[in-house]
Amino acid sequence: MKTNNIKDALKEKADAGQAALLQRFFKTGKGEYGEGDIFIGIKVPELRKTAKEFREMPLTEVEELLKSNIHEERLTALMILIFKYEKESVGGKGKIFNIYLKNTKYINNWDLVDLTAPQIVGDYLLERDKSILIRLASSPNIWERRIAVLSTFRFIKEREFALTLRIARLLLKDEHDLIHKAVGWMLREIGKRHLSIEEEFLKANYKRMPRTMLRYAIEKFPGEKRKDYLLGNI
Repeated sequence: MKTNNIKDALKEKADAGQAALLQRFFKTGKGEYGEGDIFIGIKVPELRKTAKEFREMPLTEVEELLKSNIHEERLTALMILIFKYEKESVGGKGKIFNIYLKNTKYINNWDLVDLTAPQIVGDYLLERDKSILIRLASSPNIWERRIAVLSTFRFIKEREFALTLRIARLLLKDEHDLIHKAVGWMLREIGKRHLSIEEEFLKANYKRMPRTMLRYAIEKFPGEKRKDYLLGNI
């Protein structure tokens, strides 16, 4: 299986109308977070189906595909890595983890991060040293910071909240809206499992949190409690 084969398979599913919508949705205009990204118009279920068909592709070919300038090709490459990761031994998982982190410059939009970081980075680090996530959370690269936050979703599912909260504190002054949303989302996920832990964090920090981060974190709260947080009455 060669890179050109999967590119040809994806081109057959391309939809120009859908591509135009995705270009706008993922903010690819000048000065926007996805500036210059190219879409060919394929929805995620179709990409996942293609990734499954090509999951036996050699890792060298997958890594080449990940460097594509076409968004859907990069996402398909990442999905193939997930399929491979799930069936690998410990050593194989480590190799895929390293490929992922070596290529973060190509994991450069929120969907690429959100659909893959928990399954690869988070899963691999679940029972290992997690200090790499602190380094990523301090990166000047927004997508590495988002990888740091989203990777902790895997830990949250195991009711391990400490690192998510530590990273959230580090990112309280982050300037990017996509980081505010990611942190707020993970705080909300903690609250689904242990509300008092989320509220302890919020009570200590909500007055200095970016508004978007707070709104995401309290989205599932009852109306009056949500209003109190937003008005600063807690």
